[in-house]
Amino acid sequence: MLNRFSPKIGIDLGTTTVLVYVPGQGIVLNEPSVVAVSDNNQVLAVGAEAKLMIGRTPENIRAYRPMKDGVIADYRVTEAMLRYFFRKSLGKYHVFRPEVMISVPAGVTSTEKRAVVEAAANAGAKNAYVVKEPILAAIGAGLPIYEPRGHMIVDIGGGTIDVAVIALGGIVAANSVKCAGNRIDTAIIDYVKKSKNLSIGDKTAEEVKIKIGSALPLEEELTMSIKGRDVVTGLPRTTEMKTNEIVRAISRELREMVSAIKEVFQNTPPELASDIIDHGIIMTGGTSQLRNFPELIRRRTGVKAILADQALFCVVKGTGMALEHLNTYKRSILTKR
Repeated sequence: MLNRFSPKIGIDLGTTTVLVYVPGQGIVLNEPSVVAVSDNNQVLAVGAEAKLMIGRTPENIRAYRPMKDGVIADYRVTEAMLRYFFRKSLGKYHVFRPEVMISVPAGVTSTEKRAVVEAAANAGAKNAYVVKEPILAAIGAGLPIYEPRGHMIVDIGGGTIDVAVIALGGIVAANSVKCAGNRIDTAIIDYVKKSKNLSIGDKTAEEVKIKIGSALPLEEELTMSIKGRDVVTGLPRTTEMKTNEIVRAISRELREMVSAIKEVFQNTPPELASDIIDHGIIMTGGTSQLRNFPELIRRRTGVKAILADQALFCVVKGTGMALEHLNTYKRSILTKR
């Protein structure tokens, strides 16, 4: 049972962003999951401050993401990052150790799950609960997950696309593929290098994706000028990018994501499939906000796709709601260690 004195924190521990929810206060923190570490393994900066350093650090400092494809790639640094987020969201003077609920991708292994629980415990959590992202996204999107009808949720973040069919509070069919926002950024970097002879960084690629990216070609294209280093001369140069070039650049990644959704449909019982046709596919996560993505999914699967309200925050809102009503959701979510 939760101790009423213990503060509660819900964390969407994403590959690119960490969101923190405190029941009663809402989302208190939204920062990049980036840590800057010095040569002697000292943590110098976390979050927004560390993200500014990416691609700009001297040799003795590394700024990088300790989460890869939604799971912990660097245990010690993730622990330091969690400790920083606990302290920042609860304030310096909290006496009681928090009860923490953390989201993990649907395809996570028990070892990866244990790593998340241990990192949270070592960072100062009293109890840590890990819950699969699609369940939390469904709760956060306001879906009645306990009804005897099927809901399909597609949560697309930076590292993974998680697709799940949920009915009666549990996951009936699921798929987690390591192809999402970061892979789209890489595809844009590769395309610009090949077609424009220009080398750009992750940050620029992400800006291009957000400002002019689209899942389908546009009649009236958006344009953006990008700056980088000329591959041939090695000198700085500026060039123009158009939306339909981005569509071409990321088509393979989008195909892979649509395949992940189709695969779940193939494993869905017919009764639940008919529910999904009636109610549509619910899309959550930052990458699902790419222009025309729901329309692309509708064309490829024949089922309408709907972008959830505040798609980026569904998972973290789900952690908060589940913490507030722990007894209600206990059956479908708790795998406490």
